[in-house]
Amino acid sequence: MRVLIAEDEPTLAEHIADGLRDAGMAVDVAPDGADALAKVGVNAYDVLVLDRDLPVLHGDDVCRALAGRADAPLIIMLTAFVELADRLDGLAMGADDYLGKPFAFDELVLRVRALGRRGRSQSALLRRDSIEMDTLRRAVWRDGRVIRLTAKEFAVLEALMVSDGAVVSTEDLLERVWDENTDPFTNTVRVTMNRLRRKLGDPAVIETLVGAGYRLP
Repeated sequence: MRVLIAEDEPTLAEHIADGLRDAGMAVDVAPDGADALAKVGVNAYDVLVLDRDLPVLHGDDVCRALAGRADAPLIIMLTAFVELADRLDGLAMGADDYLGKPFAFDELVLRVRALGRRGRSQSALLRRDSIEMDTLRRAVWRDGRVIRLTAKEFAVLEALMVSDGAVVSTEDLLERVWDENTDPFTNTVRVTMNRLRRKLGDPAVIETLVGAGYRLP
């Protein structure tokens, strides 16, 4: 899952970003509304964590600009404006969820994951061949055996499983699993894929299609 955080307070923005990365998400940060809107125009985000009181372009204007766009991420407003009227305003202008500051970080993670699944119409429990994945519990089994994965390995496997047998290219994986600071010429996808294959064990289930990408048949 790829997430954009639009937050002008640097310490809070990095705290949220680090926590979501630890939860296995690819995260970018925008310090103002104009930058957030520009990043959404370039990258395919699943969820936008949006502060309302942003400089340059107000968070409300970002929300209105994205409302109704087919390529727009789902939006969770994260803001100090917590009165009922504020929440109703935020939802009316196009936000999909609303969480007031201060907030419990575990709740934010769950809400972001729920929006990501909703955007992909995805169940929390995925099955493909002999592999089962619970995206809420962050757990994977193969033939009933627990497979312990790192956050990136889990995210790569999830991307393959939700593709429903379609080929997922290296570029797609970089877009979905890593953030905008990742070197597009890096071999990080290949290295992560090799580790994932070793952990899943034999017989091999991830196919490599030379020049195209990877898939779970």
